[in-house]
Amino acid sequence: MVRAAQEQRGARVVVLDDDPTSVALLRRMLLAAGYVDVVVFVDALEALAHLVTWPSDVLLLDMHMPLPGLDVLRVLADRGDDVATVCLTGDTDRALRRQALDLGAVDFVTKPFDQQEVLLRVRNLLSERSARRQLQYANADLELRVRARTADLEEARNEVLERLAQAAEFRDDATHEHTLRVGEHARAVAQVLDQDPEWVEMLGQVAPLHDLGKIGVPDAVLLKPSRLTPAEFEVVKRHTEIGSRLLRGGRSSLMRLAEEVARTHHERWDGRGYLGMVAQEIPLSGRVVAVADVFDALTHVRPYKQAWPEHEARAEILRGRGRHFDPDVVDAFIGLLDEGSL
Repeated sequence: MVRAAQEQRGARVVVLDDDPTSVALLRRMLLAAGYVDVVVFVDALEALAHLVTWPSDVLLLDMHMPLPGLDVLRVLADRGDDVATVCLTGDTDRALRRQALDLGAVDFVTKPFDQQEVLLRVRNLLSERSARRQLQYANADLELRVRARTADLEEARNEVLERLAQAAEFRDDATHEHTLRVGEHARAVAQVLDQDPEWVEMLGQVAPLHDLGKIGVPDAVLLKPSRLTPAEFEVVKRHTEIGSRLLRGGRSSLMRLAEEVARTHHERWDGRGYLGMVAQEIPLSGRVVAVADVFDALTHVRPYKQAWPEHEARAEILRGRGRHFDPDVVDAFIGLLDEGSL
């Protein structure tokens, strides 16, 4: 007698055969082999009602009944039930077997069946299912570990980006609030412009790095409380080049976007910016950050100026529409401002 392995004994085995003698024999045989959850049916509709309600591991299915075995397989296939079906049949018709296999049957036993053969096939199917489930559990555990590791790496990356932004602003904005606000405003505007959500999130992360190049600007120029001379302004303008060099060569799309923002956020729609880019030549990231940066700089105290009232800063942004700033970006920004979202 082939006996069920210890870990298989609790598996649910369902028998469906309209011959009561065959059903009784299979039940006795399975119980004697050590299986403790054996459910038998002679009515196909009752068996289907059970199968769709209670998850089962193996189905021993007679192919020739008032409701044909193929129809039972079709119902199970339509539902996507994960039950390993062994077809019991005395029919050698190859077409029937091909149809059964196409509907999800995994094995056949020829009637009159050999008891040892039936038990071996059930045992092997349960062993295969057990191994498959263990692999699924292992894969699920691995996926959780990978997600956790990815989340750790993303958190570390975001922290590095934030610290870089803090370093850039430390001398003239020790609170780091300017860079944070620029990031939040840039993210909000990009959403209104209906950009790809992943790109929107990346822009919000890298926008605070727009002035990273200030690290290379001398304090005497950066913190000067009065108007800059033309020569000093040329020194300040170099911060876009310095920031671009610091961020250049990144392999990730995030770092490439950060470099783009650092390099182009002082471009103007009319071509009078630092690099002379005009209108659509300017990457959208630079156009969005330009508006967010100027508005925040206007409405907050800087070493060289007092804060402007919000209505005056709003008017200044509108005056720059189509000259300094992308009209679409201005419209999105003003819309958010007017609805109180910024």
